[in-house]
Amino acid sequence: MTHFAYAQDDMALARRLHDSHTIFREAALTHRRFRHKDVLPLLNQLTSQPIFQVTQVGESVEKRSIHQVKAGSGPAKVLLWSQMHGDEATATMAMFDIFNFLQGKDDGFDDLRTTILNKTTLYFIPMLNPDGAERFQRRNALDIDLNRDALRTQSPEAIILKNLQQTLQPLVGFNLHDQNPRYSVGKTGKQAAITFLATAYDEDRSLNPVRERSMRLIVGMNRVLQQFIPGQIGRFDDEFEPRAFGDNIQKWGTTLILLESGGYANDPEKQYLRKLNFVAILMALQAIADQSYEKEAIEEYAAIPENGPHLFDVLIRNVQINRNGANFTVDVGINRYEENACESQRSVRPFFYRSVVEDIGDLSIFNGLEEIDATGLQLVPARIHTGSLETVNDLQKIDLEALRQEGVVVFRLSKAVKGEFPTDPVHLLTEGELPAQPLSVDQIPTFLLTDGTSIRHLCVNGFLQNSGETAVIRPNGIAE
Repeated sequence: MTHFAYAQDDMALARRLHDSHTIFREAALTHRRFRHKDVLPLLNQLTSQPIFQVTQVGESVEKRSIHQVKAGSGPAKVLLWSQMHGDEATATMAMFDIFNFLQGKDDGFDDLRTTILNKTTLYFIPMLNPDGAERFQRRNALDIDLNRDALRTQSPEAIILKNLQQTLQPLVGFNLHDQNPRYSVGKTGKQAAITFLATAYDEDRSLNPVRERSMRLIVGMNRVLQQFIPGQIGRFDDEFEPRAFGDNIQKWGTTLILLESGGYANDPEKQYLRKLNFVAILMALQAIADQSYEKEAIEEYAAIPENGPHLFDVLIRNVQINRNGANFTVDVGINRYEENACESQRSVRPFFYRSVVEDIGDLSIFNGLEEIDATGLQLVPARIHTGSLETVNDLQKIDLEALRQEGVVVFRLSKAVKGEFPTDPVHLLTEGELPAQPLSVDQIPTFLLTDGTSIRHLCVNGFLQNSGETAVIRPNGIAE
């Protein structure tokens, strides 16, 4: 079979996997912020399936169990681990989808299953960092970044991963992560949905057969995914990081593929990116099983555009700000950061956003996931409600929509609870706190965009809204 015909067959198989994903999607996992207790029942269910061997391979700092799921009996060993960083859960969801897939039968994928299970032995480690997942944070309970603990192995979780690599000596390892959603593919302005890296094993970024295998596998994964997310796949810079597991595992003789799930439009819980992980990993496992990756050209790896932090969540272009009576035209870059809600609020909403003004000035080399051209508009402070409220619940007693039309979106609270937040788009201040002004870097972005006579847009904690009905503006920029 020619390489072209092989590639066409691959594309068709990837499309069928993509379109059939809902059949295999693990229904118990619907969002990113699941915990150790949520995956334990799923692991227990696998123990009744003869194709799986589920074993506990150790414990976390806080004594949560860490498990290995083994499947297949072939000569090519593959080690896959997810949630090395506790708040990077996309691939864990995809792993459980793959477990469901491997149990399937008579659905048109039997040849793929047989090839994978007969030619490879798979070792999955879902949720390597359960303590971090409990807090939905990157680091473990010792506040150590596990991906910078490959040499000292101070963390029990790092010891587990290194021991597995050293004892199994797998042919290929998959280091599965999530990345900052504000990375773009080169300088295209397109959000990087998936990013790959064939990690370097030395400072010179040398090539050997182990690393070349990473590149060939990534070339195939990139090709099949491009049909779903054209132009949204990037490649990380391969600068050597001597403390990282990816770099060291490549050095220790296991071909290492780093796969990072970034961002995708209207997919805050990364359910579509979960599907792409499912497709990419299964296609790579097939390539390992039948060694078809050997047909891929290494040169095509370097052609994947390198990632860069070239995006803001919100970019306001060409807006006027006033300083000391003079107007200046600037761009304003805003980013939103997730923060965990307090325990009592998690059943309502597990997190809230803390947004900041990231940069002000000439941001013409950047793009925004949301953009607005504010030419002719002026940025002025939002208006503060004249009364003082005790709790968040008091907001329900006020006509917020009427106040919003007047530019009033800031409210003082005398009894603020950390981690408590309203369901309405308002900016809350604790008693005695004042809104930051004039506009400056690092402040919470709550303000109005006006055309001198009416409000055109409101920005509350970094979220832009059209004003709807316009409100009259007095010369000092305060809404009447």
